[in-house]
Amino acid sequence: MIRSDQILKTVSMIQKEHLDLRTITMGINLLDCRCGNVSKTCSAVERKIRKYAKHLVKISNEVGEEYGIPVVNKRISITPLAHVCAGFDAKGYVAVAVAIDRAADAVGVDFVGGYSCNVEKGMSKADEILIESIPDAMFATKKICSSVNVAGTKSGVNMDAVKIIGEVIKKLAAGSAEKDGFACAKLVVFANQPGDNPFMAGAVHGHGEPECVINVGVSGPGVVARALERKIKDEGAENLRLDDLAEEIKLTSFRVTRCGELLGRKIAKRLELPFGVVDLSLAPTPKIGDSVGEILKILGVDEIGAPGSTAIVALLNDAVKKGGAFASQSVGGLSGAFIPVCEDAELSEAVRNGSLSLEKLEAMTSVCSVGLDMIAIPGSVDAATISAIIADEMAIGVINRKTTAVRLIPVPGKKSGDIAVFGGLFGSSALLTVRNAGKSKRFINWGGKIPAPIHSLNN
Repeated sequence: MIRSDQILKTVSMIQKEHLDLRTITMGINLLDCRCGNVSKTCSAVERKIRKYAKHLVKISNEVGEEYGIPVVNKRISITPLAHVCAGFDAKGYVAVAVAIDRAADAVGVDFVGGYSCNVEKGMSKADEILIESIPDAMFATKKICSSVNVAGTKSGVNMDAVKIIGEVIKKLAAGSAEKDGFACAKLVVFANQPGDNPFMAGAVHGHGEPECVINVGVSGPGVVARALERKIKDEGAENLRLDDLAEEIKLTSFRVTRCGELLGRKIAKRLELPFGVVDLSLAPTPKIGDSVGEILKILGVDEIGAPGSTAIVALLNDAVKKGGAFASQSVGGLSGAFIPVCEDAELSEAVRNGSLSLEKLEAMTSVCSVGLDMIAIPGSVDAATISAIIADEMAIGVINRKTTAVRLIPVPGKKSGDIAVFGGLFGSSALLTVRNAGKSKRFINWGGKIPAPIHSLNN
């Protein structure tokens, strides 16, 4: 049983250490909104979102104020739209996305995730139309986010889809050139995508989920960093070992997750909805002091990207999972440490000063919770190279039985070392160098599939 007195020790975390509830995400099943024509489907999805989410923002704010913990984002995830819009043409898909965007405006949420499909084993006609329509849908809406699951440990990597998505990313960048290609930030490509992830841009309301559910995404890299600093100051670095620091991360993650579950369950109860999961990920922001990169420095590397960085991320990710899993009755989503370059002030600075490379980031993604996230690259990088970067990251997820993802932003008209600025939670970063660009086209042109690994046969 969760008691409110269990979070009293965390009060100082709120203002001093950037503790917040990063997101309340309401998952809504839209399958029963499928109608015989586009107009009726648009009306049905808009009506259902308004019905379930009309009090989401109000109640989230009220509960946050009661406990003194801000709820930063209020979001909605929906059934992957390829299932809802099957049978429509591309214009129909975009029309439904616009209707969802209207509903999101009406209820006041920040984002809606679910312009999505799962194509890890193959693409249906509905999936093909959705993927090809992603640029038009993102340009026509303000709050819609897209994701495509192209790989899975049980199915391998769908290289036909990977090739197409490289071209889609280039179109998104070109169509938002005046914003440094920002439309690309609304698309994430997955291996082993979870169906209960509350974080954007990869949130969906997957199959097997309730009709409507409340999921929570907590955060707190600043809280973990300050806890480590106190531990080192109080006991002395000479008296501590890495396992002692891992234990401190675990205990801190426990407290942060307890806060998230308490607030999430209160909000779900007032909305008369079931509570789903806590995603206990350390999700940074561009604020100074709210950085996963800072934790790496505290744990012993003078520059992020130096040898040892991957091992530290592994330690951090594991300790976060252990602490959060003990704190919550239901952990889900991604749950671990995020390393989104543009959204983390220290990671962004490491790219700017040249200590953190794309290759080192890829190595770190093998042990973190997500993957190559919010990475700005030169706009001249070709679609085949982008697809090949995606394929590499998907292979890491497939072979290691974990979720990996890619959110690349090829910035039109800019080169390595130039600065891309996206603003708000999306931050800024220097553009990373992509070595050997233009040398993967023959690989991507094969198409087909990378088969599932032998260890997928585990029944």
